[in-house]
Amino acid sequence: MASQSNDPRLPSAARPYKPPLVHPQDLPVDYSGFIAVMFGVFGAMFRYKIFSWFAIIFCAQSLANMRNMENDLKQISMAMMFGIMGLMTNYMGVGPRPSPKS
Repeated sequence: MASQSNDPRLPSAARPYKPPLVHPQDLPVDYSGFIAVMFGVFGAMFRYKIFSWFAIIFCAQSLANMRNMENDLKQISMAMMFGIMGLMTNYMGVGPRPSPKS
């Protein structure tokens, strides 16, 4: 066992780690959030169920990797709304109407 007098480290010089401050505009782009918004819009516009499901999946991924609470939460909530809206219109919306027979 080494004695304390032979230790080259200075305990008085040790400081706790502080992460560097990064401004919100300097953060990297949240690609999963952007993809979730795109899939949500396409799912609601073109009535594709798979796009709406992908929007929900990418929303969950973006929520798990969220870095900036304010900006990312707005984007995730918008993508989630589009995804849910697409699913609601696809599964519960009005289906094709039969043409009236003359």
